[in-house]
Amino acid sequence: MGKGRADLHVHTHASDGLLSPEAVVELATRRGLAAIAIADHDSVLGFEPARARGAQLGLRVLAAVEISTEVNGCEIHLLGYAMSRLDWLHALLSPLREARAVRARSMLERLSALGMPVAWERVVELAGGGVLGRPHIARAMVERGYVRSPLEAPENYLARGRPAYIPRHRLTPTAAVAAVRRAGGVPVLAHPGSGPSDPVIRELGRQGLRGLEVYHPCHGLGDVAHYLRLAQEHGWCVTGGSDFHGSGEGEGGDLGSCTVGVETVEELEAEAQAIRDGTDPAACGREGDTPTAG
Repeated sequence: MGKGRADLHVHTHASDGLLSPEAVVELATRRGLAAIAIADHDSVLGFEPARARGAQLGLRVLAAVEISTEVNGCEIHLLGYAMSRLDWLHALLSPLREARAVRARSMLERLSALGMPVAWERVVELAGGGVLGRPHIARAMVERGYVRSPLEAPENYLARGRPAYIPRHRLTPTAAVAAVRRAGGVPVLAHPGSGPSDPVIRELGRQGLRGLEVYHPCHGLGDVAHYLRLAQEHGWCVTGGSDFHGSGEGEGGDLGSCTVGVETVEELEAEAQAIRDGTDPAACGREGDTPTAG
C-alpha cells in the first residue's frame, strides 16, 4: 500500500453517521488517506459499498464494526477488524439492531410526554436505512427546535439519568470479544480512556482481546502514553481513528484528524489470519457468553 495514514474508526449512515459509505470514501480520498475502516455500530452493511467505491478510487477499506457492550453499569465499546464471516456477524447482531429500534420508539414516547413530539417517520428517514439510534432522534429534535444542537439532546434528554433515556439490551464485553473472534476478526477495545479500568482491560485480554485504540480524539497525551505502554506490555495491536460521524455532529473528530500508519492495516489482517488459523495465543472467550446466529 505504500506510505500513508489510515483512519480506522469511521461511521456512515449504515449506523449513526451522516454520510453514505461512498461519500465517506470520496472524502477520505480527497484528504489523502491511504486506508479507512468502516466501523458502524452493530452493523457491517456499510462495508461492501465502501469497499467497492474504494477500489475505484484506490483507497483501502477495511471491514470493521463497533459493538456497544456493558458490564456493571460501565459502557464499553468493542471494535472488530478484518472479519471474514460478515454475513454471520450481521445475523448475530440483528437482535441488537432490532432492540435499538424498539428503544428509539420508547424514547419518542417519553419525549412526547414531555411536550416534545417527534415523528417516528422522520427519525426513520434520518436513519437512511441504517441502525436507528439516539443521534437520529437528536437530529429530529434539532429540526423541531427543541434543542440547538445534536449534542445538546443527549445532555438534556437522551443520556443515562435524563428524562427520555431508555436502557437497551447489550452484549457483555466478553461476548463481543468472542463474537468478533468467531467472525474471524480482531477484537480491539475502542477509546479505552472513556471506558473500563486497567484490570477489566487485562481480563478482556485473557478472554481474547487483541488490541487497544490508543489514538482517539478523546485521549490526551497522558492517555496515549498509558495505553501505548499497556498494549506493548501485552503484545496487542495499536490502532487509532477519528470516530468520524459527520461534520458538526459533536461526536468524535473530523475524518483523518486522528490516524495511524497504514501498516497497521497489514498488522490487523495478519492478526485476523492468525485467529482464523488458530495460531493466535489468546483464548477465544467463554462459550456461554456468546449468542448464536444462523
